[in-house]
Amino acid sequence: MKGRTIVLDHIKGREAAALMVDGKLDDFLIAADAPAPGTIYRARADRPVKGQGGMFLSTPDGPAFLRQVKGLAPGALLLVQVTGYAEPGKALPVTDRVLFKSRYAIVTPDAPGLNISRSIRDEDERDRLLEIAHEVMDGSDYGLILRSCCAGEDAGEIAEDISAMLAHADAVVNDPGTEPELLLEGDGPHVLAWRDWTDPAEVETRAGSFGTHGVLEALDTARGISEPLPGGGHLFIQPTRALVAVDVNTGVDTSLAAGTKANFACAKTLARALRVRGLGGQITLDLAPMPKKDRRGFESALRAAFKSDPIETTLAGWTPLGHFELQRKRARLPLSEVLK
Repeated sequence: MKGRTIVLDHIKGREAAALMVDGKLDDFLIAADAPAPGTIYRARADRPVKGQGGMFLSTPDGPAFLRQVKGLAPGALLLVQVTGYAEPGKALPVTDRVLFKSRYAIVTPDAPGLNISRSIRDEDERDRLLEIAHEVMDGSDYGLILRSCCAGEDAGEIAEDISAMLAHADAVVNDPGTEPELLLEGDGPHVLAWRDWTDPAEVETRAGSFGTHGVLEALDTARGISEPLPGGGHLFIQPTRALVAVDVNTGVDTSLAAGTKANFACAKTLARALRVRGLGGQITLDLAPMPKKDRRGFESALRAAFKSDPIETTLAGWTPLGHFELQRKRARLPLSEVLK
């Protein structure tokens, strides 16, 4: 099946959203029991961690950890936003740079100024969007970023979206409470799909659509350790407590170039495989044998694949043993944990 389809449904009682591209599962979001990224708390500073330059905070949902903090005294109240999921037994990762993000707009209370996405290069379009921003944000001290999907969209819809985010920001920033409190829950999968999957797509919302569009079958693959590669090879993806190990297998191909072909197929497939499985942290690739002269090409292919991935990933490089390492933000919980 060619084209893009966004499927909104539920699985095991949890709200979920799937993005199917040309009949293949390209992305998957599912509600978890832990606080979702984007959740905003009024938190209380608890105790500093001098060696790490951070501070433990108290929230209604347990301890949180704020990195690189200065001048914050224990007992002080502050707004923080969840940036990802905590590793088992660790505190929630949070930031004090709170953002209010929607489909078209990001309101930044701590960073004044009106900005347009750099990917919008047409000067007339930038001027049009800037005019909309000035009109809606007039009198506000908050900052605004208009996202790339604003290009060519209706001025009224963009203005309405900005106004809604501005109202959310005002309500949260000016909340009069004096105790730790949950002020705004992070967006669920259906809202996130509307917010972030902005390329043209058909949208399917009927109950049971995961079954009719092949999502359940794709999830069965994603919950296992094996990911097929074009050409007959496989990735074996196994999370451990310390890292995610990825082994590249050439399968039935026994040609001299089999290792190189499998590794380049891995470069194109890996981002989607990790994204669908919800895996992050330290990732180590045990690649198939290939000449060292092909390493630069492999890195370029890997970098190109992760460029369009929404989750922050750093390509760390090669180890002395010839493994390749990545560091990926824990923006999601592992699918295997959510769908036990």
